[in-house]
Amino acid sequence: MNLIVRFAGGFLLAAAGVALAQGEARLIPAPSVSGFERDASLQRGARNFANYCLNCHSAQYMRYNRLTDLGLTEAQIKDNLMFATEKIGGTMTVAMTTADATAWFGAPPPDLSVEARVRGKDWLYSYLLAFYRDDKTATGWNNLVFPNVAMPHALWSLSGQKKLVDIEYEDRDKAEAAAVAAKGLVLVEPAVGGKYFVKTLTEGTPGALTNVEYERFVSDLVNYLDYISEPVKNDRINIGIVVLIFLGVLFALVYALKRDYWKELH
Repeated sequence: MNLIVRFAGGFLLAAAGVALAQGEARLIPAPSVSGFERDASLQRGARNFANYCLNCHSAQYMRYNRLTDLGLTEAQIKDNLMFATEKIGGTMTVAMTTADATAWFGAPPPDLSVEARVRGKDWLYSYLLAFYRDDKTATGWNNLVFPNVAMPHALWSLSGQKKLVDIEYEDRDKAEAAAVAAKGLVLVEPAVGGKYFVKTLTEGTPGALTNVEYERFVSDLVNYLDYISEPVKNDRINIGIVVLIFLGVLFALVYALKRDYWKELH
């Protein structure tokens, strides 16, 4: 048993090393939400999205009236979440034009309707925790998960300003070992002369929220982005479970019938 555990541990460390050696940051798993917390988390996520993301990013495949599925009334939606339209059946679009967005940011901010399906929850969660101050970039910000990203850190007043810790190692093995031992987000990048950098983040200027509060804020936002990417996901899963149960019962009945037929033949 100990041999199996050691083998599994070694395999996971090797896999982590391969992913880090390829220049991809190690992601932090997005926290799971229990069933009875789901709607409350999604309601907070909708609020966070409307207040902090919807200024630049649209969600053009999501209609406001779908939020009633989360327990919100139409009055609550109109009073607290609708800023770019007056129609409850309208989609989550932004007032900013594509031309203005291109002029200000160099490229239009992506629509976030299906971003969770493209990137995955863990990527989005890690990305929103991975911003740090970088005076060498045009925005003054950089990201450990998405290096040299054009997007500024829109949530910096909440999260505070993280700092980059950049340590150089003589070879890849030492760098990977240090990366595996590190906690949280970490990125391994090759350097000149066969050396490697291990990049992590450390605390800088604090924000309006504590680290725990900001992580919960991001978790709610990511849960909402995951929801709008497929609002019927839970219904699909529930229907699938019912269908599998039905097929299981049907199989048992058919198998019993088959045995009864063969008993008569023999």
